[in-house]
Amino acid sequence: MNPYFDIIIRSVVAFLSIFLAARILGKQTVSRMTIFDFIAVVTLGSVTANLAFALEVKARYIFLVLLIFVLLIYLSAFISLKSKRARKYVAGDPTVVIENGKILENNMKKMRYTLDYLNQQLRQKDIFSIDDVDYALVENNGLLSVKKKEELLTVTRKDLHIVKEDVKLPIELMMDGEILQNNLKENNISKEWLLLELKKRNLTVESVVYALLTSSNKLYIDTQDDRLHSPLDIE
Repeated sequence: MNPYFDIIIRSVVAFLSIFLAARILGKQTVSRMTIFDFIAVVTLGSVTANLAFALEVKARYIFLVLLIFVLLIYLSAFISLKSKRARKYVAGDPTVVIENGKILENNMKKMRYTLDYLNQQLRQKDIFSIDDVDYALVENNGLLSVKKKEELLTVTRKDLHIVKEDVKLPIELMMDGEILQNNLKENNISKEWLLLELKKRNLTVESVVYALLTSSNKLYIDTQDDRLHSPLDIE
């Protein structure tokens, strides 16, 4: 058999094998990655390792394999983009794991999603009790989306009929003992005002590590001498 044709067949079979493995392993294993990301990571690792250590394999064959995988990933992603049915088959659907405050054990078993991992994902969202959750589902990339129970939802400005106020971004004024002249100029802040504020605090320009004008127009200054009795960064 022609070696190039053999490589193409093997590459396609390998691609389908990795794809099938990703679906079998479930969303917990490939968390934070799409199936295409997972295939790309596995492929790049394997191809790179072969390029470095499989000295008996010709380099052009390895690069051909890499090219085939890239084309297959691109083609699969393109088909998924154009076809909803293909997208559902390739990426799957989000899986509900909590509904009306009840854990759906069967759904978790199907995708090999453990209760420990569910709790970990909830804690990362500052939810320390499953009892606080009304609805939760695992997205296609393995991340958890959560809706808290109504009585635990955070009140918004809209709920309280509070008129929105324009909030400006903080402005960096100094860094590492240097005045950021461009920032002063762009925001119509005078250098004289800044120097006067430093003088009020008995500070020199060189002693300032970082200075910031906050969104509420307050001047934040951090100096080299933090005057901490037990600084945490001392080893």
